[in-house]
Amino acid sequence: MTVSIAIMWLTGLLLFAMLVKPIAEKWHMPFASVLIAFGFIGSELMVKAGFDTGIRYDSFHDLIFYIFLPLLIFQAAFTLDIKQLKAHWLPIVLFASPLMLLATAISALLIYWGIGHPSGFPFIAALLTGILLSATDPAAVVGMMRDLGAPKRLCILLEGESLLNDAMAIVTFTVLLQLALMPDFMLSLSDVGVRFFFVFFGGLLFGAVMGMLGILLLNYFQDNISQAVVTMVAAYLGFLLAEKVLLVSGVITVLVAGLMLSHKLSKQRNKTKASLFIDDFWQFNVFVAEALMFLFMGVTITITMFIDNWLAMLIAIAAVLIARVGLLATGAVLLLPMKSQARLTMMDQRLLLTGGLRGAVTLALVLSLPTELNYWWTIQSMAFGVVLFTFFVQAPMLPHLLQQAGQSKSSER
Repeated sequence: MTVSIAIMWLTGLLLFAMLVKPIAEKWHMPFASVLIAFGFIGSELMVKAGFDTGIRYDSFHDLIFYIFLPLLIFQAAFTLDIKQLKAHWLPIVLFASPLMLLATAISALLIYWGIGHPSGFPFIAALLTGILLSATDPAAVVGMMRDLGAPKRLCILLEGESLLNDAMAIVTFTVLLQLALMPDFMLSLSDVGVRFFFVFFGGLLFGAVMGMLGILLLNYFQDNISQAVVTMVAAYLGFLLAEKVLLVSGVITVLVAGLMLSHKLSKQRNKTKASLFIDDFWQFNVFVAEALMFLFMGVTITITMFIDNWLAMLIAIAAVLIARVGLLATGAVLLLPMKSQARLTMMDQRLLLTGGLRGAVTLALVLSLPTELNYWWTIQSMAFGVVLFTFFVQAPMLPHLLQQAGQSKSSER
């Protein structure tokens, strides 16, 4: 595909996304759900008509991993309410670290047992599947939850958990993938631990360096365009240097830099033209990235995927739901001795279960799987199945749950 044709495709897809946006609003559906549906229907109609879209699952791996992913992580960190994050740090850290790893282990074991084919789908494949499916993406529903009157605390829990567990998931996935690609692979906990320590804490350190450099530049440049460029440079330069030069986690680097720059600009946010411009700038970037990513997903879904791997999809969906229930139930028990604001009611758990969608990060990870792995197609099918389930089954349930809880605006009137 030539550059000119690629640009035509990208701009055409963006135009298409804008045209279907009112449909999502009218149907009260997440924008991503409508994009996936229309992307799939459009691609199938083109194939039936004898046209080849030229878009394949591996056509845009670099676009997603090196262009879209830094945008998504930085914007999530940059726009997170730091004060609210500090106020609810305990449940967020609990869900995003030890309990996330527990949920990953549960889902991996269930998937491995459910597939039941050790030679064709070894345990490392189940681990890779479990970790990429642990990355939550509530962005598509948090806005809807706020509109429906959901408590700010629950929205912060979803956003904070997503940001941190996405980072953990990406780092762990990267380490496991490197080990899986080794010849005569033998899973060693010491190898995983050493590599994870280097990648994770190396990313933390380099992220702090990029954050400090960004703050120095923000102090020097006071106009809105220059400050927006500083944030963009921090995101991309930090990510690429970390991944390609230092061989540490680019995601952790971007996350730390984003939080530091957000803290720096928090006092002037919503008060100056520069801060308003930067917020709008990043909202625009993420809109473009997510619109293209979910359209790409819709285009790359095939009927064959459902025919060949429908059972694997169902196994993955069940495993993810069971693991999520286990995570929330364990977290609720551990939070019982804490202050009342940190505890989770049964309705809180239901909302967090339903709002824990899988989306952009899961797609980015599964599309990074090399075809040298014999089980890549099975993992991709399971990931797509879980993403589709969360957007088309879980997301539409949220308004009804909020009404049951008496937390929607309509029920208050």
